[in-house]
Amino acid sequence: MLDVNNKIGKVFLIGAGPGDPGLLTIKAASAIAIADVVVYDYLVNPEVLAHSRPRAELIYAGKRAGEHSMSQEEINRLLISRAVRGQMVARVKGGDPFIFGRGGEEAEALAEAGIEWEVIPGISSGVSAAAYAGIPLTHRDYSSSVMFITGHSQLTKRRPIDWSAIATAADTLVVFMCAETITQTARKLVAGGRAESTPIAIVRWGTYEYQELYLGSLASLISGERPAFNVEPPAIAIIGEVAGLADKLHWFGREPFRFSKGAEKEETTTVV
Repeated sequence: MLDVNNKIGKVFLIGAGPGDPGLLTIKAASAIAIADVVVYDYLVNPEVLAHSRPRAELIYAGKRAGEHSMSQEEINRLLISRAVRGQMVARVKGGDPFIFGRGGEEAEALAEAGIEWEVIPGISSGVSAAAYAGIPLTHRDYSSSVMFITGHSQLTKRRPIDWSAIATAADTLVVFMCAETITQTARKLVAGGRAESTPIAIVRWGTYEYQELYLGSLASLISGERPAFNVEPPAIAIIGEVAGLADKLHWFGREPFRFSKGAEKEETTTVV
């Protein structure tokens, strides 16, 4: 149970889930409701902020690709300074804070500063986007292992990914933040030994009412000299035989768009 009478500043690192506000946990909603300050990211559904109390200060931290309103260092300093004042701080992130959410970096900064903190897990977009697309990440007939990977170019520059090792390391690959790099990723996976025929699903705005789903194969992404498919963020890709199940298990949102090998050679598909 959350202590609303605690006069010592504290920071809650909160996962708001993937987008559908109904997927916000009860504990996350309770922490937001007692916070003096709510620091939130771009991917947090505005309906989640409705749980904040009327006089709470809402601070937008950005974290949109190419349009960061605050640097990570600025966010860390903000969380620490508000907690030092004795305020209750809700740091609200899309998905789960400890899965490509930089929650670990913020927790380290808080711990080093001697600030009390708590993590409230959220439903990861890597799990929920697949589920809302009708894709089971594991399946007795197709997949007994799953790997989460970042497709964000800036993150991979800091810690390069060994694609030759990853290509066949798990039955299902879930690639986060992949909008700008999915074609290059497909090429690297095939070069590393993944079959070109491997199904791929790209989910944009997963779990939102306007979710978009794109289905094809690795081959359909790497045909031609230029990228065969462009999609605007936020997007997550699911790669593996289970992605092929979306054809019959798709249950949410619009009908899937299918891109096929050859069609993209003449014209690049751009989704906005």
